[in-house]
Amino acid sequence: MGDSIMTNGKKKFRLFDAVLMAVVVVLVVESAAPAAAIGTSQFFWWIFLLILFFLPYGLISSELGTAYAGDGGLYDWVKQAFGARWGGRLAWFYWINYPIWMASLAVLFFQTAEKIFGLHLSTAVSIIVQLIFVWVVVFVGNKPVSESKWIMNLAAFAKIFTIASLAILGIYVAVTKGVANDFSLHNLLPQLNVKSLSNLSVIIFNFLGFEVVATMADDMDNPKKQIPQAIIYGGALIAFFYLIAAFGMSAAIPTDKLSASSGLIDSFILLVGNLNWFVILIGVLFLYILASEMVSWALGVNYVADYAAKDHVLPSIFGKEDAKGMPVGTGYLNGIVGTILVVVAPFIPNQDIFWAFFSLNVVALLISYTMMFPAFLKLRYSDPDHERPFKVPGNKFMIQLMTWIPEVLLIATIVLTVVPLNGSQEEISAKMPILIGVIITVVIGEIVVRYAEHKSKVGTPVANHIN
Repeated sequence: MGDSIMTNGKKKFRLFDAVLMAVVVVLVVESAAPAAAIGTSQFFWWIFLLILFFLPYGLISSELGTAYAGDGGLYDWVKQAFGARWGGRLAWFYWINYPIWMASLAVLFFQTAEKIFGLHLSTAVSIIVQLIFVWVVVFVGNKPVSESKWIMNLAAFAKIFTIASLAILGIYVAVTKGVANDFSLHNLLPQLNVKSLSNLSVIIFNFLGFEVVATMADDMDNPKKQIPQAIIYGGALIAFFYLIAAFGMSAAIPTDKLSASSGLIDSFILLVGNLNWFVILIGVLFLYILASEMVSWALGVNYVADYAAKDHVLPSIFGKEDAKGMPVGTGYLNGIVGTILVVVAPFIPNQDIFWAFFSLNVVALLISYTMMFPAFLKLRYSDPDHERPFKVPGNKFMIQLMTWIPEVLLIATIVLTVVPLNGSQEEISAKMPILIGVIITVVIGEIVVRYAEHKSKVGTPVANHIN
């Protein structure tokens, strides 16, 4: 998933700039712990998915982004391939993942603050703190990026500092005291256990968002060459950052004791030896990262929903803008959904509510990307004369492979995340809330899209072009 940070009209956006921006936007620090919870075999899965998912995804994003440039991005591609209703479904899933994610990070924000400051607060106070997080993010996210650019710059430093610290401490502890997990060849090979398979979707989630690089085509010297380079280099850097973070966690905590929510801070406490000033500093930076990450993603998500509303495939409330042209209607909807989730969270029967919400947001986003690969194939063969500054290389057989292998991986990881893989009470209690949440999200989405479709038929004709 991507952000829409503009280059303020400056020409010659360098390859280095594009790679750095993509890494900063796509690097999701709080998902390092859920990925590390896979265990030492995650190193195999990172390489496996880098080759079989990320490479084709990056190349396909490059072709679509340069051939069908526009503000709608993923939405435009799916709508052009399969029509307005499928475009509406894409816009719904692409949007709804954001307020669910925001609610998951509100939970994580409170849990982290409790841990680093040694607090034990009531459920009522917990809800109030989480609601403050949600609405601060909404109001800051409704501002133009030019007014919040410093937030992104500081977040970039905080992310890199946090991951570099985790890696350095992990290496130091591994050399001086040994590691908490077995790094033998057998353990590095894929372990087909429930926890590993259930968390694979997080690795794919961590790769998504590089199509944002394609939006910079107009500002590059040679987009045909630079866009695929930026995506491939960026993907390799992202994998590197996550892997060094994962190594730090693996050095500190046995996999079976690693928490998807508190794993990052727990790792620092164990690596340093106690909750000292440095861990508190890391904790404060992490709290800042959680809030700034939501702000940086707001613009991209909100603009796509706003764009789709003007195209009459989402209800008109998504298209409400303020005097500066900011999509505040979508922003306030984010806050309303986030508020509802935060308030109902204490009543959801899942021990790790962060993971329940985070899994639901991951699945919603992955569902939106399941539409991208078939759209690529359809546009490639139904619109062969369209100019393509960059074209995915390969014959028809290779193009089919590069479409359907990542598509199957996406669908498989969605199923593994939401469907209980055995009859154990732990599996059922962990996954049933997520499965029910996915079903509710799909049903509401279909109602919303059909409603917008009906309103467009009885009201304004469907627009073909959005300014």
